[in-house]
Amino acid sequence: MASLLQNTRELKTFVVDEGHGVKGLSELKIKSLPELFIQPIEKRLDMSKVVPYESIPVIDMSNSDDPKVGEAICDAAEKWGFFQIINHGVPLSIIDDVKDATHRFFMLPPEEKKKYLFKNSPTKNVRLVTSFIPEVDTYLEWKDYLSCFYVSDDEANSYWPSVCRDQVLEYLKNSESLIKRLLEALIKRLDIPKLDDKNKAILMGSMRINLNYYPVCPNPELTVGVGGHSDVSTLTVLLQDETGGLYVRKLDSEDWVHVPPIKGSLTINIGDALQIMSNGLYKSIEHHVVANGNKNRISVPIFVNPRPSDVIGPLPQVINRGEKALYKQVLYSDYVKHFYRKSHNGKDTIDFAKV
Repeated sequence: MASLLQNTRELKTFVVDEGHGVKGLSELKIKSLPELFIQPIEKRLDMSKVVPYESIPVIDMSNSDDPKVGEAICDAAEKWGFFQIINHGVPLSIIDDVKDATHRFFMLPPEEKKKYLFKNSPTKNVRLVTSFIPEVDTYLEWKDYLSCFYVSDDEANSYWPSVCRDQVLEYLKNSESLIKRLLEALIKRLDIPKLDDKNKAILMGSMRINLNYYPVCPNPELTVGVGGHSDVSTLTVLLQDETGGLYVRKLDSEDWVHVPPIKGSLTINIGDALQIMSNGLYKSIEHHVVANGNKNRISVPIFVNPRPSDVIGPLPQVINRGEKALYKQVLYSDYVKHFYRKSHNGKDTIDFAKV
């Protein structure tokens, strides 16, 4: 084992190419973090900048037709870019099932999991990854994830791992009504009266769901679970377990706020696509996940996106109010490719779309 930990190439092969992931490395009970995972200081979260007594808004959606709920959603999207929701209508049993399914997938032996590595997967829509983009990450992040791009039920039934497929699909289906309610609230402030077939396609025309696994880490302060970044989605619906570790940067500030897990809640954040389409009214905010020295952590984000073939820019209804466009029109697939060409680096992806 000593030679494995000291040889970066061998270690990367073990973790990235053989399906062991950081979970397999963690299970070797290593005492110190290999150099491959030690992040530069500027990439780690400075805990002295965490504001202890602040939190992102928590919104009760039990009466989502109430205009005050819609206003609260829009206010949170403008001022925080992040909020938690309770009484959201997604059954707790389905949430528990998808959490269990995530654990089941990552409990599979490496020889089974490695079937879903990009080089082995029978479809480009399903891939198992360690870190963010191990091909370009100089220092790896302490995370394994299975990413599934939804095309159709038939495609999912053919290619998604059977050990978690049914629960993930059920969770996706039960989240769709919630996603529509959130978008219906958000577009009203953009002078769009309702979600119709045309704007629905560009706002939520494609979806990707990730199963994230963050195993116990020997030196969590030296690495990151996920480096600081903003999402490229329209919005993201995040299910996290009770472990905690997600931090959100306060708007126009160097301070960070922890997002404590609330049982049964979901965390919503605005993505770059909606910041662009709202011409900067709604904020896509940098966020960061720390590694944990005591507990394994899982999370399940649904990324609600435009279709890859869509051209996105400030929506006409927003520009018709007399606003100057802050962003140009960009092909969404080009924007996403730009995001995946580089390691996580704060909010820099959005510069790709700035006028």
